[in-house]
Amino acid sequence: MRTRFASSRVLLKFAAGAALHVPPQAVELGYTPSGRPYLHGYDGVQISLSHTEDLLLVGLATGAVIGVDAERADRTLYGAGLGRHLCTPHEAERIEAMPAADRDPAMVRLWTLKEAYSKAIGLGLQFRFTDFGFETDGTPTEVRRPDGTPGTGSEWSFRTYALLDRYTVSVAVGDSGFGVTTDTQAHTMLDAGIVDALSEALGAEEDVHRGSDDWW
Repeated sequence: MRTRFASSRVLLKFAAGAALHVPPQAVELGYTPSGRPYLHGYDGVQISLSHTEDLLLVGLATGAVIGVDAERADRTLYGAGLGRHLCTPHEAERIEAMPAADRDPAMVRLWTLKEAYSKAIGLGLQFRFTDFGFETDGTPTEVRRPDGTPGTGSEWSFRTYALLDRYTVSVAVGDSGFGVTTDTQAHTMLDAGIVDALSEALGAEEDVHRGSDDWW
């Protein structure tokens, strides 16, 4: 587990370095209070990570938030307590109506979609999986409320892929509303006038503090 965690961070640095045309050692990772990773100095780039067994998955996006998740396609998730822990009432009803052989694959798809969406909005497991859902028929989907009615609009896109016949991978991408940008550096994303005013104010404040401390 520790090796996968460390390796995913190394992979992310190399992937981000390739996308940003900078050396991987120049990429510095940070974490929000909710645990979401981000790139120091590149506010225009959104990232997401997932790892399971020997699969490492990295998602990068500009002009959008992104979440990715991967699980073993043959993982067993169907069982007692479905509606209490993993599914909305609408999803649980649909899953129960499926042939037994289809239930676990459908559950793995729902799990990865929910993980990806939770990562994209920066809440992780703080957003209960019983509070939002997706369609269970395997088609491109949108977020659904617990009763199955639409919960998001066209600003979100979701896709699920089969990888190497072993993994189920889901991706959630949400339009941030600012359009696609080719300028991803943090220092160019601030208004120059605001930066100058802040620098002047901070400089004046520093002078005041320096003068009051001259006695010692």
